[in-house]
Amino acid sequence: MRVALWPDADPGELRTEALAWDSGNGIAFIAFDDNHQAIGMAEASLRHDYVNGTDNSPVGFLEAWYVDADHRGRGVGRALIAAVEAWTRARGCNELASDALLDNTASHAAHAACGFEETERVVYFRKALDA
Repeated sequence: MRVALWPDADPGELRTEALAWDSGNGIAFIAFDDNHQAIGMAEASLRHDYVNGTDNSPVGFLEAWYVDADHRGRGVGRALIAAVEAWTRARGCNELASDALLDNTASHAAHAACGFEETERVVYFRKALDA
């Protein structure tokens, strides 16, 4: 599912990231259908640095959220978000943040449907420096 979420990423790197997940500071939830097939996932962490649009620290941060296309619109995504919210509250946080690419309007709509509000839009810049 991580490859489906980030199709341009190297699958080996995605696997390495998943195996290195810090279970003390993060969590992953998997949703299964009635046939015990994985159909969705959410990964969350606690972020102690400043998170755009939030007022507190730490905050829960939705790092990854994916539901197979055939199962979208059936409450799977909402159930995953509810699990992340409960995990975040249990760690004393009262904010859950997330992000999405500017052109990912499907993600924007899914976030809004689960009660997220847009806080700001940001464009990041980079400049390579000569050694």
